[in-house]
Amino acid sequence: MWSDIQAPMFFGLVAAFVTTVGLIVVAHRRDWSARFSALFALAAGGMLLTLTLLHIAPEALARTASAPAFILSGFLGGLVLSHASGRLFSGSPSGLPVAAAITPVLAIAAHSFLDGIIYAVTFAASFEAGVFAATSLIVHEVPEGIIAFAILRGQGVSNRNAFIFAFFAAAATTPLGVAASAPFFLSVGPEMVGSLFALSAGLLLYVATGPLMAPLRTEPPLRGAAALGLGVVLAVALTYSPLNGHASPDTLGHGGALQAAAGPSHG
Repeated sequence: MWSDIQAPMFFGLVAAFVTTVGLIVVAHRRDWSARFSALFALAAGGMLLTLTLLHIAPEALARTASAPAFILSGFLGGLVLSHASGRLFSGSPSGLPVAAAITPVLAIAAHSFLDGIIYAVTFAASFEAGVFAATSLIVHEVPEGIIAFAILRGQGVSNRNAFIFAFFAAAATTPLGVAASAPFFLSVGPEMVGSLFALSAGLLLYVATGPLMAPLRTEPPLRGAAALGLGVVLAVALTYSPLNGHASPDTLGHGGALQAAAGPSHG
């Protein structure tokens, strides 16, 4: 059992380490991150929206025919969760994540946790498929940590607490996903993984178009549009970089690795 979990856990820890390094870099510039938190949030929104539309949602659609329903469920679930957190945490003490930050950070945590599950599933198919999938996923996990940090700072959370919460949401959840799913990865089929992926895509779409776009109402139009556009450009460059295997619909186990992980097809 331990030999089966070693490879995905190693890459899960690598992803957590790389994400943490990115968090340290932005947290070190605490004055800068506080001063430009609104612009940072808009850039993060453009990046997250683009990554979801170009990478996460298409991947979910390739995995399961039920993806559209799950994407919609995730989006509506984000609305419900945001409303509920607003009622439950509207009086949060200073230093804790306020209501507006809870839903986006939870959505990022859910997606990062799912990445860990995908590590386990693809390594169950083959070592080569697992390495390719893990390398591709690591590329987009760094901006997830920075996005979580930007959301928290934009809502007035202290630099230290923003780092801690972003670490647990975007970094620690990936190896946790590996550990939680590894005992069951041989029974996890592509349909289930695709459904979960689609659900997280809907949640992230809500985050990108809702909470992260809020500064557009207060920032000067030109500055806001520039920050948003920068995020889009960075995400497009990231999506089509040579390091990102998701540029091809046949990569990351679409049908192949995940079907192997699920077992032989019947019919």
